[in-house]
Amino acid sequence: MKNVVLQLPRPYRDREDAGRRLAAALDAYRNRPDVEVFAIPRGGVPVAYEVAKRLSAPLDVVVVRKLGLPFQPELAMGAIASGGVRVLNQDVIDLGVPARMIDAVANKELIELERRERAYRGHSPALDPRDHTVIVVDDGLATGSSMRAAIASVRARGAASIVVAVPVGAQSTCDAIAREADLLVCPLRLEKFQAVGEWFEDFSQTTDEEVRQLLESANHLAEVTPLR
Repeated sequence: MKNVVLQLPRPYRDREDAGRRLAAALDAYRNRPDVEVFAIPRGGVPVAYEVAKRLSAPLDVVVVRKLGLPFQPELAMGAIASGGVRVLNQDVIDLGVPARMIDAVANKELIELERRERAYRGHSPALDPRDHTVIVVDDGLATGSSMRAAIASVRARGAASIVVAVPVGAQSTCDAIAREADLLVCPLRLEKFQAVGEWFEDFSQTTDEEVRQLLESANHLAEVTPLR
C-alpha cells in the first residue's frame, strides 16, 4: 500500500485573495483623505491594489532592490529604495563584506530600480507621502530587508505615520519591523517560516506589465471616486 501524503490547503489562494483579506483588517483607514498606499513591487502590488481599492486610497510604488552577495545572491547584504535610501543587513556585513562590493552591487541595482520606476509609472507623477499616513504593503515578510528600505524611503520623504501591512510573515521579522513602523498589520505570523510563497496556493510571478496595469487602474479609480 502506497503512503498517501495529504496536501493541506494554504491560507491564501493568491495575492488578490490575500489583499482582500488584508484590506478587511485595515478598515479603520477607509475613506480617509490623509491615507496613501505604497506597494513594494512586484509581488506587493496585487495585494496593495486590493487594499487601496477597499480603502478608496491612492496607490503608488516604492521600488526596492535587494543587495545580494555576488557569490550568494539569495543572501541579502541589504537593500536600496526610491529616494536614494540604502539599508544594510549588519549581520551579513559583519561577515567581512568589503565596502567596494556593496557599492558595486548597489550601483548595478540602482540602474534596475530606475528602469522599473519609469516602466511602472510612465508619465504619472509619484505620490507625495509628506504629512500623510502611508500604508506600505508587500506580499509577505521573510528577512525584512526590502520592507526596512521601503520604510526608510517613505519616512525620509516626510510621511507622518507608517503602517506596514502584509498577509504573512516570520514572527521574528514581524517583531523587528514593528519596532521601525508606527503599526504592523500581519494576520498570519509564524515561528517556523521558510518562504512567503509556501503560504499561497498560487504564487506566480507578477510581471512588470501587470504592475503597470494595476497602477493605471488604481489611478483611474481615484479619478472617478468622489472626493472623500
